[in-house]
This record gives sequence, C-alpha cells and structure tokens, in this order.
Amino acid sequence: MVSSTTTMQAPGAGLRERKKLATKQALAMAAMRLAFERGLANVRVEDITDAVNVSRRTFTNYFSCKEEAIASLNADRAARAAEALRDRPAGEPLADSLAEVFAAQYLLATGMDRERLGPLRLVLSSPTLQGEYLKTLVESEGPLAKAIAERTGADPQRDLYPHVLAAAVTAAVRAATGHWVENNATGSLPDLIRQAVRQVAGTPKPS
Repeated sequence: MVSSTTTMQAPGAGLRERKKLATKQALAMAAMRLAFERGLANVRVEDITDAVNVSRRTFTNYFSCKEEAIASLNADRAARAAEALRDRPAGEPLADSLAEVFAAQYLLATGMDRERLGPLRLVLSSPTLQGEYLKTLVESEGPLAKAIAERTGADPQRDLYPHVLAAAVTAAVRAATGHWVENNATGSLPDLIRQAVRQVAGTPKPS
C-alpha cells in the first residue's frame, strides 16, 4: 500500500462532486501521513479532521474509521486503473494493457525514501487495516472485471473470465507491492508490478 497524490475526478462531475471527492481524498492522505509520522495506533479521527480543517461529521460522511480512510487510497488507484484500461490501444495485448495501467498508478513510489519503509511496514501490519485493505480489493474487482469484459467482448453477467482475471490481477499487484516493501524497496515497483500482472494475465516476460 503506497500512497499516491493523483486526484481522480469523475468524468462530467460538477463542482459540488469535485469538492466532495477532493475532501475525501484529502482525509485519506492525511490519515496515511499521520499514520506514518505517529504510528497508526496514535492517530485519532480528530487528528485527521484537524489536519484537513473539517468536522468529525464530515469525516463520517465518507469513512467509518481511520483504517477505511487509508485503505481507500488503494480503491482510488484501482478505479483509475480500470478507467485507464478503456483508453489503451485496441490492438495491445490485454496482459500488456493491464500491466501498464497498474504500473502507472505506482510511479510515484519509485523514489520513496527507504526511511519511510519502517513506518509503512508498521502501518501495514495492523490487522484492522489489513481487513479494510482486503475489502477495497474485493470491491475494486467489479469495476475492473467490467472493463476487462468491455475490452474482450465478454459478457460480465455470464462469463467467468473477466471476474477471475480481475481477482488475479488485484492479487498480483498486492503481492508485488508487499514483496517490494519487504525487500527494502529494491528495484522499481512499477516494473515489479508489470512482471506480476503479466504472470497472471498472460505469458510472463523477463524482468
């Protein structure tokens, strides 16, 4: 789970919707930053809302807890990847398209300070955060399966393939990210994600 500052805006969203989305993402980013700085156990919802200058009620409009706020960053990345898949060249192999759209979501992580890996490991070791993270992965599989179905001409209501592939790809991204963190951020995370996604989506390519 590596944070990203990219803001996802829904196509055609009005000003009110954009402001709401910006507030939600600001809360999520503040929750992650404070967890890095203080340790997840030492962060209160009030600390997060103070950092964004909003009320606790505003926080609860979006999230039920700080762990859900942090895990939502992964849901945002998955949603961006599903949308980006629709924009890939029609003739590009599906495995390559999936590898590129997911790798692109982690480009900012390549230059992560090694000193931040310790706090990141502590954050990721929280059982409650792990549970919220897995929930976001499951929820993200639906939109990705729909995008895969559109790409392949499958029927998402009847065909199993888009759903199996979506689940495999999200698991591959999670495994690659965890491997990268546990190995002290050695090498390029986007390249590792490309490798992992290709292993489950098509013929593996040399790393």
